[in-house]
Amino acid sequence: MLKPLGDRVVVSVAEQSEKTVGGIVLAANTQEKPLTGKVVATGTGLVTDSGQKLDMTVKEGNQVLFDKFAGQELTYDGQSYLALHEKDIIAIVD
Repeated sequence: MLKPLGDRVVVSVAEQSEKTVGGIVLAANTQEKPLTGKVVATGTGLVTDSGQKLDMTVKEGNQVLFDKFAGQELTYDGQSYLALHEKDIIAIVD
């Protein structure tokens, strides 16, 4: 499994529906990027310039909402993930 470094988080992005409510199939380039996902791995936390370590707020298994253009898309073992900094996460979804 992937183990992110520092304040990075690996998220399994929620799948986006290819059809609208009316049943119209959308082309891949017209679909909006999903903004939610499940945290599958977290780093150890951010180390500040003064050497202080800040623990991660999010934990594995959390459903999160993140910035629209945040992160780096990656594929590992045939699965698609998004790697992003914890600061790019807007909220934990209960």
